[in-house]
Amino acid sequence: MIYLDAAATAPARREVLEEMWPLLTATFGNPSSHHTYGEAAAAELSRARSRIAALLGCRPSEIVFTSGGTEANNLALKGIALAAPRGRHIVASAIEHPAVLDVLAYLRRFHGFRITLLPVSGTGLVAESTLAAALDDSTTLCTVMYANNEVGTVQDVEALAGVCRRAGVPFHSDAVQAAGWLPLEVGRLGVTALSLSGHKLGTPKGTGLLYLRGGTPCEPVLHGGGQERGRRSGTENVAGAVGLARALELAQGSLPAAGVAAVTARDALVSSVLAGVTGAVLTGDPDHRLANLASFCFPGVNGEAVLLELERRGVVCSSGSACAAGSTEPSAVLLALGLDEETASTAVRLSWTQATTPDDLEAAAGAVVASVRAVRSLGAARSGGSLTGA
Repeated sequence: MIYLDAAATAPARREVLEEMWPLLTATFGNPSSHHTYGEAAAAELSRARSRIAALLGCRPSEIVFTSGGTEANNLALKGIALAAPRGRHIVASAIEHPAVLDVLAYLRRFHGFRITLLPVSGTGLVAESTLAAALDDSTTLCTVMYANNEVGTVQDVEALAGVCRRAGVPFHSDAVQAAGWLPLEVGRLGVTALSLSGHKLGTPKGTGLLYLRGGTPCEPVLHGGGQERGRRSGTENVAGAVGLARALELAQGSLPAAGVAAVTARDALVSSVLAGVTGAVLTGDPDHRLANLASFCFPGVNGEAVLLELERRGVVCSSGSACAAGSTEPSAVLLALGLDEETASTAVRLSWTQATTPDDLEAAAGAVVASVRAVRSLGAARSGGSLTGA
């Protein structure tokens, strides 16, 4: 099997598990406990925080460990908005992850916030001018994801954050899909807050972090023992924090070398599919996109049937966000890009890790072409029609 659903979750890396193991078996103490086991765990937690801070170019005190990207997004949006509501206006792109959009809906329903969703181009980009026009004296916060999880479009976060900084508006970015493929230095990006998740990088599920610029008011979402400097209560997942530090070091450390090769392999896959399937549509921006994600629509073809055919041929992928799996509604992201509902329902997304080889992607491209052709042929046979091409 060729696994191409890394945007949903990546397999755990052996190096990460090996570094986590001692924290689960020997140094297993509660880092808040004042005895040998607890102090040893606290030391490991502190080291993990420092390792991650070095990668992000920030202070260790600006790292808040969470249970994953969803909690990090919740803490950033609810925390910043409720701590300093200003005029209760939040700006976001129309193609954010549900872990952002659902939080915004909550803030609107229960706290009276006004939400502005920015339109995007047909390839998923937010224009600086569109953002600037949406900001006003009542804007509390802006959030725009770094890289889209469904179509792979990469935003110019540095420029967008600059627009917000000049307007005095805090800027958050969901960077869950960007980690391992794009630079994460928060000073360069200019963000106020940044969310990351471990299981996209090779940790077990259940660990993540929020970078929160020092001095930013933030109301905690979880209350209790006051861990994480009072910003996130709950006994810390020390093994998860250590694993996340190792995963980030591995992913970001190989970024320069992996990037060029990955783009070449991705573009070869895209070219093969577009050449081999008549009418195939590449979704997302053709240039400003993740090196490890390609998403297509195949008008007139049932997307779920293509996925089943692909798995039969040894390729595992998805139709889009795993968080929307089982939904009968077309992707909100694809609709925001201007696709009609029928076309949006034909989406197939392929995403991979740094360990995926060009040969794997070449084989996957061939499987996609063959699968779409097979589904089209079956549909034509059932309708009594005929096909003259792919």
